[in-house]
Amino acid sequence: MPVPPLPPGFTLGVTTSAYQVEGAVTEDGRGPSVWDTFCAQPGRIADGTTGAVAADHYHRQAEDVALLRRLGVGGYRFSISWSRVLPKGRGTVNPAGLDHYDRLVDDLLSAGVRPMATLLHHDLPQALEDDGGWLNRATIEAFAQYADVVGARLADRVEHWVPISEPNVAMTRGYGVGDHAPGRQLQLDALPVGHHLLVAHGRAVTELRRHGARGVGCANNHAPMWPASDDVADVGATKLFDTLWNGMFLEPMLLGRYPADLAPFLDEVVQDGDMATIRQPLDFYGINYYSPLRVAAADEDAPTPFRFVPLLGHPLTASGWSVVPHALREWLILTRARYRAALPPLVITECGASYEEQPGPAGVVEDQDRIDYLAGHLAAVTAAVERGVDVRGFYVWSLLDAFEWADGIRPRYGLVHVDPATQERTPKRSFDWLAGLIAGQPDSPQPA
Repeated sequence: MPVPPLPPGFTLGVTTSAYQVEGAVTEDGRGPSVWDTFCAQPGRIADGTTGAVAADHYHRQAEDVALLRRLGVGGYRFSISWSRVLPKGRGTVNPAGLDHYDRLVDDLLSAGVRPMATLLHHDLPQALEDDGGWLNRATIEAFAQYADVVGARLADRVEHWVPISEPNVAMTRGYGVGDHAPGRQLQLDALPVGHHLLVAHGRAVTELRRHGARGVGCANNHAPMWPASDDVADVGATKLFDTLWNGMFLEPMLLGRYPADLAPFLDEVVQDGDMATIRQPLDFYGINYYSPLRVAAADEDAPTPFRFVPLLGHPLTASGWSVVPHALREWLILTRARYRAALPPLVITECGASYEEQPGPAGVVEDQDRIDYLAGHLAAVTAAVERGVDVRGFYVWSLLDAFEWADGIRPRYGLVHVDPATQERTPKRSFDWLAGLIAGQPDSPQPA
């Protein structure tokens, strides 16, 4: 599928996250994170793997930056391991951890790649979880200290920042249903986690700006919600989950308030000044998008009032997610119509698909399905831009095959195949396709 011309100045980038690619979990003073603990519990990870080695990016940084240079991307979104910088989550700084990211930023800039740094991509230091994690309001100030430390070191060179990636995923999967670290199963009692993450986001924005950061945004996971039927129960369940997944994180950041149906459930945790802290001006609003969700009402005895049912008539990725590019176009257009002047420029901070391709006899990794997925979603973005939506960039998940959380290493999202035994990197056909697409675009400035 051909990709229509992208807007002038549009940034094409790629992304990774620390726990998913770095490995080296016990080296150079790094403390344990909740994902180290979670992976050590039998049965938590589908294939029994861990992030202890992952893609060994910590030791292969120069090789991976060379791949970015070869790809020609305008931007690289990576995350910083909180446990490398502050091994106990607060207090004493680990100089080796900061030095690692200092070198990475310099290497990226030397390669002509603009860094976008994420402070937290799910890997909370275990010491903070031992004190209650995101259920404990004190974790907000620990995060602010972390943002202060990293901002003081890197804000002079990293202009694009994401404080917290996917706070809704952390709340629902880490503390709600428990299939992600730290594995708590609080169901709807996890709502305070979401609020504390949002306040922490706001505190981090303030700290980063204090150190001169000029491009601060977010990376919230969003999905269109489609009811399983026209039945009033299915429609109601869909509206409820849409509020929890989309509205609970979008509205506070943009409007300084929770959705009306949700606000009463948060009255006891919202303190004076919290909503103003959350509603910090953003230079861009980041959207992590993969697939729409089809929602139905759950049985009366279910722990939550909604359940998810398959979307029929669409191809599936190896993770079982439906490939529906027009759903992204729909979400972008409707969100612009709803929020208008409150909505800053948009960046697709993650979008990608998992397949299980392997190198062929000649060492070539054919992944036409991934090319089709990316081409379809880029076409959806350009269609939204033609309708007046201000989208400045698109970051592919992911540069490398990596550790994919509870699914282990079986799902492969990378543009580059990584052999888990040898760590050999093999660029896939999608890597060459994206490189060609980038080479055919005009020069891309920063996304916001």
